[in-house]
Amino acid sequence: MLNYRHLYYFWMVAKEGGFARAAERLDMAIQTISAQVRELEKSLGHQLLKPAGRGVSLTESGEVAFAKAEAIFQIGQTLPQAVHAAGSRPVVKLAVGLSDGISKLAAHALLAPILQTPNLRLVCHEGGTEQLIAELALHHLDMVLACQGAPVNPNLRLTSDRLVSSPVDWYGPAPWTHQADVDQFPQSLGRLPVLLPTGHSVLRDTLERWFQEQGLQPRVVGEFEDSALMSVFAARGLGVFPVSRLGADDVSLMRGLRLLGRSDEVHEDIYAIRNRRGLQHPLVQQVLAGARN
Repeated sequence: MLNYRHLYYFWMVAKEGGFARAAERLDMAIQTISAQVRELEKSLGHQLLKPAGRGVSLTESGEVAFAKAEAIFQIGQTLPQAVHAAGSRPVVKLAVGLSDGISKLAAHALLAPILQTPNLRLVCHEGGTEQLIAELALHHLDMVLACQGAPVNPNLRLTSDRLVSSPVDWYGPAPWTHQADVDQFPQSLGRLPVLLPTGHSVLRDTLERWFQEQGLQPRVVGEFEDSALMSVFAARGLGVFPVSRLGADDVSLMRGLRLLGRSDEVHEDIYAIRNRRGLQHPLVQQVLAGARN
């Protein structure tokens, strides 16, 4: 382990240009400081200072050591203020699990009511529903947003609420959303390049059934776990895509994307899964209240 006290004395000697001035600044004996610096040189295996007139100068190794010491002690000088600021400004933390199958744009809309919370620290984890529920059961998460409720397991002591059942709209870039395509929706989906959620999504199953009911065989050119990423590729011209109406406000902010049509028969359900701690979390309650409204 590096002895930081030795490093500090070396740093002061280098800054002051000599042992005498450093000793005066530190109100210590020259011999004490000199011995401490020699211990540092011995531990590093290199001479750091060399005589220069009435003072000292840095060797090449000393220049490297001084640069590192400068960075270390400058950071150290900011430590008290940082600790004071952290202690006087308590952080409000919310840890949320987002299952792979849900629309991330819809999740953003559901979390919107808490985003202006003072001193908020929002931590979002993505993963499979089973993995996230396990993290929730261990109290590593406060809430999980998923496309289905928690499995029936009395040992887990989890609560599920369906927050929304949002209709699904279709958007696409201008080259794929001419008036004729809009007028002929949903049949126009049979001739347009289509982006879809990946196969493990509940919404994908719902869309596949809807395609069959409509007699459609879409040409799928891309599959995505993340709805936000899907919208980015769509905006770059890859194709048209479905999005929960709840998340459509975010889509409308993306340049070049236009509404193609609405499939009111198709809904995306999002559930909030909570443990006992989550039942009492004020931000979780705020998310639930926002969804109800």
